Amino acid sequence: MRGIVERLDFDGMGIVKVRKKEIHVPFTVPGDVVEVKKWRRKKRRLVAVDFDVVEPSPERTEPRCPYFGTCGGCLLQHLPYEKQVEFKAEKLSALLSMDVEVVPSPVIYGHRNRIDVVISTKGIGFRRRGTWWDAVDIEECPVFGKTSRKVLRSLREFIGDHNPSLYEIGKNEGFLRYIVIREGKFTGELMVNLVTSEGALPEEFPGYFDYADSIYWSVNRTQSDVSYGEIERFWKSEFIRERLDDVTYLIHPNSFFQTNSYQAVTLVREVSRLVDGERVLDLYSGVGTFGIYLARRGFDVEGIEVNPFAVEMARRNVELNGVEAVFRVGEDRDVEDLSSYDTVVLDPPRAGLHPKLIRKILKDGPQSIVYVSCNPKTLVENLKVLYERYSVEDATGIDMFPHTPHVEAVVKLKLKV
Repeated sequence: MRGIVERLDFDGMGIVKVRKKEIHVPFTVPGDVVEVKKWRRKKRRLVAVDFDVVEPSPERTEPRCPYFGTCGGCLLQHLPYEKQVEFKAEKLSALLSMDVEVVPSPVIYGHRNRIDVVISTKGIGFRRRGTWWDAVDIEECPVFGKTSRKVLRSLREFIGDHNPSLYEIGKNEGFLRYIVIREGKFTGELMVNLVTSEGALPEEFPGYFDYADSIYWSVNRTQSDVSYGEIERFWKSEFIRERLDDVTYLIHPNSFFQTNSYQAVTLVREVSRLVDGERVLDLYSGVGTFGIYLARRGFDVEGIEVNPFAVEMARRNVELNGVEAVFRVGEDRDVEDLSSYDTVVLDPPRAGLHPKLIRKILKDGPQSIVYVSCNPKTLVENLKVLYERYSVEDATGIDMFPHTPHVEAVVKLKLKV
């Protein structure tokens, strides 16, 4: 069946109407003429799994990555970047029912500061799109940058010299499982973390990565297919550093940090701009990304985070930057009187705010809320309830994730008079 792509859905797939059917076609852009040969029903919609672009749209651009279309990472490299930003602005505006501008990333290749590369019998790279059992073998990840080529070349040299067993994805067998590469984009510091099953790592391993600032060996002792584990040992520095304006953050293999450093600067500046008053609660504070940046600017900051290790890292970052801020371990729904804070900064996980926390916000009524969301759909669900006592004063999108349909939203809420 042949049809013309009319628009993109919220997930960045083209929508084609043929024979009264609406089919969602990945890797297409508005204006493409496509021949859809086969589709499947996925999550209440029809998704093309076998198709050809028979007449390309003039809106198309040439993807830089040779693995585009097979790797499961990027979906929109074939769409010019300015069109990607327009798409995300339209998406946010539709979800929030207001005009929302999206701040483009100043760097759209080499912007990611972390990639998790699977080491498997299928290949050393990323999951093949639409599968969990297969991998695309890569030489370099363009969205991370040229350092990835250097690290993966060293990894292959190590494997060639020592012949360790590689991960069998479907069987959960094999010694080498992942290599996680992290880079401070503003400091140039590099971390390599090899994740293995239990076993003996050849003592020569760190020598293959002597150019890295920090080298880790982590062991995943579970059956879970994850790219982290218990730290077995490390060589050279315990941390690498990243710097956002005048604030330095320590990066550890098991700590979360925004994956686009260039837009992380945009994000912390935007949050700082929106904060009112003096006393700030940084809820879901993580390693202190927002809280320490705000403390540097003179705000009285208290951070609460459920992960004890993240709190430990936040405290180290406080000491490193010489600021005054308090971070403690706590549950989001067990926070005490929120009305004692001038602004509450919320940066919840993708699932959004816990209903108990929303009820507490409505009860205590802090004057100002800055809500940072990586999932606009759950943001909208939360806002529908918060509108009982709050109104939106400001909303901005930040493109943290070029070449994907994802977008970060920052919304300021004010208590209604």
